Amino acid sequence: MERRYLLKEFPELLSCEEYSKVLEVGCGNGSTARPILCGRDNIIIYACDCSNKALERANMMIEVSNVGSVEHRFHLFHYDFSTSGFPKWLASEENKDISLNNSSSLGESNCCTGGVDFVTLIFTLSAAPHHKMPAVIRECFSVLKLGGLLLFRDYGLYDMTMLRFEPDKRVGFREYMRSDGTRSYFFCTDTVRDLFIGSGFNEFELEYCCVNNKSPNWEEHA
Repeated sequence: MERRYLLKEFPELLSCEEYSKVLEVGCGNGSTARPILCGRDNIIIYACDCSNKALERANMMIEVSNVGSVEHRFHLFHYDFSTSGFPKWLASEENKDISLNNSSSLGESNCCTGGVDFVTLIFTLSAAPHHKMPAVIRECFSVLKLGGLLLFRDYGLYDMTMLRFEPDKRVGFREYMRSDGTRSYFFCTDTVRDLFIGSGFNEFELEYCCVNNKSPNWEEHA
């Protein structure tokens, strides 16, 4: 499902400078990238995921969405944020002047150098083991330009998704195991604040919000 609410929740993506760079961590099927690319015709997204199948689905979604100049604005790469740091080229200061259109200069990544203006963590951090979350957030901090923003949205405490889990699926404090073997952690605002401030971020806005779908079901997220 395309996350059309993102531009309303994060209007900075619409008001940012031309050719601003976004790093999407955990791009899934492209449901986050698509509305951003459609909303701004000169924004550039570098999207990663640990699943090659997810990268293929994201690429397909963007290709069929008729987004203008997508070949120059959407770059995919394989990366597992829970096991290693971001590749060095992502925020290499010495390569700031390399042209994005010069794929030979960028090698196999064909992506961003010099840091990014935004990092998005949209329903991604909750899949990491809780003890690894600080390292993930520090990595995100390390690739942001000075004054850059991290845009975060994830499952909130007592979300309906949490309440549907059977007791035997609990594997830790507010942490559950899905049937496909992936984890889900459910955040309260204090936990989010401690994690991000502890990794060097300043708090701009943090609150619970509720997304109402057309169906009777609802979910509350941090």
